[in-house]
Amino acid sequence: MDTSMKDQRVVVTAGAQGIGLAITETLAAAGAQVHVCDIRPEFLEQASAKVAGISTSLTDVSDPAQVATMFDELRARWGKLDVLVNNAGIAGPTAPVEDTAIEDWNQTIAVNLSGTFLCTRAAVPLIKAAGGGSIVNISSVAGRLGFALRTPYSASKYGVIGLTESWAIELGPSNIRVNAILPGVVAGDRQERVIAAKAAAYGIDHEEMRERVLSKVSLRRMVSPYDIANQILFICSPAGQNISGRSLSVCGNVEVLG
Repeated sequence: MDTSMKDQRVVVTAGAQGIGLAITETLAAAGAQVHVCDIRPEFLEQASAKVAGISTSLTDVSDPAQVATMFDELRARWGKLDVLVNNAGIAGPTAPVEDTAIEDWNQTIAVNLSGTFLCTRAAVPLIKAAGGGSIVNISSVAGRLGFALRTPYSASKYGVIGLTESWAIELGPSNIRVNAILPGVVAGDRQERVIAAKAAAYGIDHEEMRERVLSKVSLRRMVSPYDIANQILFICSPAGQNISGRSLSVCGNVEVLG
């Protein structure tokens, strides 16, 4: 099975921490030239120290001007692009719908949904110039299941699946594969913050909330960021050359969210 990414030109948004860093490490180890953007310079510095040979830029994917600047620089440097991983996303608020601030709603949609659109819009001409390639959008199991108290996040992730399926049809004739990855409960600091926020909303302690969350996962465990990264490696490599338009859950079978 050929999972080599040798000399593939790759962009990973928010690729300097968490799931994004696992993706960056995994694709770079498979031979890819990886460019990472993030919004925190200290994260970019840490990623550069950990993963040799990557390039970086300080870029907020919700800002059209910053996205345009990043891809202009990549066009000048590489001329073409083989893979875009739209990983950037935020958790958004944890609140009943009537208490959800419009500013929080707008920010969640801007980063998770509009950011995916902006980066893809800028990347597609470069991927077409390469003769085709792969786009991977990070959705969530919240993009296939309702998620009480997390409606901005869930709505944005459902939207990412709509983008994925539409672009797979539109871009397929240009030999561009488009897929979505749906992580479940992913171990890490971000998940602990989400559990803490939901515990506070329900008025229970952290461990009780953790047990409640995992009781709705068939395998009764969290997944690793590297589980996500390995799935992305497969679908972007020659091994996944005929996979497109799919929403692939990597979640231990999350049965319900709540």
